[in-house]
Formats: sequence, structure tokens, C-alpha cells
Amino acid sequence: MAKKLKDEKLPVFDAQAFLDSAGVARKVVEYRSSQKVYSQGGPATSVMYVQKGGVKLTVVSAVGKEAVLAILGPGDFFGEGSMAGQSVRMGTATAITPTTLLVIGKNEMIRVLHAEHAFSDRFVAYMLSRNIRIEEDLIDQLFNSSEKRLARTLLLLARYGKEPQPQKMLPKVSQEMLAEMIGTTRPRVNFFMNKFRKLGFIKYSNEGLHVASSLLSVVLHE
Repeated sequence: MAKKLKDEKLPVFDAQAFLDSAGVARKVVEYRSSQKVYSQGGPATSVMYVQKGGVKLTVVSAVGKEAVLAILGPGDFFGEGSMAGQSVRMGTATAITPTTLLVIGKNEMIRVLHAEHAFSDRFVAYMLSRNIRIEEDLIDQLFNSSEKRLARTLLLLARYGKEPQPQKMLPKVSQEMLAEMIGTTRPRVNFFMNKFRKLGFIKYSNEGLHVASSLLSVVLHE
């Protein structure tokens, strides 16, 4: 699983260029940091594409416990469950930084997928790759230590292993959010973040948190 993270490359998927050139009906919506894009239980009527910024996907259980499912960045789609028969949102999407989204109605997205085979092939490949990532997240949660889970999460958030070029600076993600994502406590996250910083794997600056590729050594270490 660790080696897969190092070698994994999502399919080149220039959705922005396609959406701009094919006349797809969509609207551009801007969200401020911490603003909800949609809420769990709300109507599922559209698919979103992250143009700029970042989005956190969360779900709340029947007893009120919240879990972070994913942090998405530029080039990612979400809300595609609306095309698979989901009439309501299964979770909540929240902007974690000032974010710009392209919002495409589900009927328009279905029309484009039927009409544009090249786009359809790339979209399906993208969704399959994301499903593989979800399976790997589950394996990571079940079998790896919290230190390895944190290292892998930081690398994924920094988009290492994703084309064209990795984003080495993380979006705004708190230690509390990281703890929720990897299933541990904030003090444990703080302990490992300090360890990673002392080892030179991460660096804090005015611009944010920078992640070095050498952090892979934590994931690959047996």
C-alpha cells in the first residue's frame, strides 16, 4: 500500500480546459473560508469541480459524531452521488480556504458524459482512481500506526504523486482536522508534527505548511 502511494498517478484530467471549450452549462460560485457548500441531508442536484481553494467533506453519525472523509483541492470533483440516484447529500462540504467552484447541474453532467466520450472516459478513470484511494485509506486506518497515517495524509494533502506537479504547501488544515482524518487525538498529531519538523520533513512559514518528499520515508519504513 505504501509503495502504491509513491507510484500512484491519477489520470491526466484537464477538466477545466474541457469545460471551458465545450460550452458546458455551469456557474462559477465563490465561497469564503468555513462557508458550507452544501449540508448533509440537503438536495443533491449538482456536481462540483474545485477550481481554486479547498473543500472538506464530512459526515455526521446518528449520535452526532463527525468524521472527516476527505480534503479536496483544485482539479477534484465532488457531489457526483447526485448522478447515481442520491436524492440528498450524504455528507457536508465546507470550504477550508477562499474557494472557487464550478457548479454543474446533474442533468447537464449526465448529458455531457453521454455526448462526449473522451470526457466520459477520463471522468470514469478519475472516479475509479478516487475509489482506489478510498480503499487505501481504509487499509491505512486498519493496519498502520497513527504516525504513518499522519505522514500519508500530509503527503496526499500536498498532492504528492498527482500530476502535473505536486503542491508542496498544504491548504489550511488544523491539527484537530488531521486528528479526525486519521482517527487519533490532537496531542498525538502535535507530537508527530513536532517530530516531523525536527527531522526536516515539514516546515512552517508565513505561507503555510510545506511538506518535503522525504516524508515518504516514514510511510515506507517497516
